[in-house]
Amino acid sequence: MTGANLPGRPEYMLTTVDNPYDPFAQWDQWYAWDQNAGYHTPGLLARVVRLGDDLPEGDQHLAIQTAIDEIVEENVLGVFKKVREGEMKEVR
Repeated sequence: MTGANLPGRPEYMLTTVDNPYDPFAQWDQWYAWDQNAGYHTPGLLARVVRLGDDLPEGDQHLAIQTAIDEIVEENVLGVFKKVREGEMKEVR
């Protein structure tokens, strides 16, 4: 089954428990905070995700979501969590 065949599967993003910014709505602030805190979360996700150049878009989406789940499950630092769009309140 490809990711494109997953009906209504919500999209999640990886963040940390202490980052106050919403990675969906406040990417630039979220990213700056993450880098300054030394987590480098996008880089971690890039190292864990298994993508191929010939992978269809739906399967790429599924691979990213699977990598997020793996990071949250292992959670060596105890700081990672996944969030769904709209779950976090935007910091003003």
